[in-house]
Amino acid sequence: MIGRALPARTPEEIARLVRALGTHRYVAGRLLLVHAFVLDALAGSLSQQDMQELREALLWAESTLADRGIDRDSRDERLWRRATERELATALSVLWSNEPIGLSARSRLADHLRSIDAEPSEPTPAACLFDEAAEDDVFPLLIDAGWELLPLALLDADRHRGAIEAFGDRLAFDCAKLEEESAGEASRASGAACHLQELPAVGPLELLHGAEHGILRAPLVLWTHGNETYHDYVLRGVLRAAKLD
Repeated sequence: MIGRALPARTPEEIARLVRALGTHRYVAGRLLLVHAFVLDALAGSLSQQDMQELREALLWAESTLADRGIDRDSRDERLWRRATERELATALSVLWSNEPIGLSARSRLADHLRSIDAEPSEPTPAACLFDEAAEDDVFPLLIDAGWELLPLALLDADRHRGAIEAFGDRLAFDCAKLEEESAGEASRASGAACHLQELPAVGPLELLHGAEHGILRAPLVLWTHGNETYHDYVLRGVLRAAKLD
């Protein structure tokens, strides 16, 4: 996979970026997992509009954490919610905010983590944040988000003209489709998609200490798998939509 540093550093920029990653015409699917600790930490820290829009997610978190049949100090899959871009964007923007709502949400999240002896110690070097080499050791994994792009073979000549033309000529695009077809057999065998975009694993270090004065202390990286020309084109559109170009 290739890491692409993103220019989003403030909570507002990150929220726009997350929404843009999931709302363009090349998205084929998504898997956005948000831990119950994260959603419950937002309770009491949202505007009335956000409370209404995230009502279902907040109720889910409350009932999940109240379920004595679910061990909080575990990797039980029932602790994660398949979230929407709206829910994920709100969670990140609030928890990385320097406003009172951010301080309140981080305090509530820290309480949850302390209850399972998973609160990280301070200070946290910026180099430790979003460390892909340590992703397997993140516990609890608080946010895991990724998007699958449409295969090149399914792009429509009119609807997806921009991505097709990004290859320069039809021959180059057709060659890329052939390469995709060859790689697709291995991808299908492993259960993976041909073209993926993934945010880094987000754990306690990132959510509690990832931002300082409302600015991320380390760049957010988008990890991509698949054709580079295709990803370059899609990402340029995402950054324009998020007003980050």
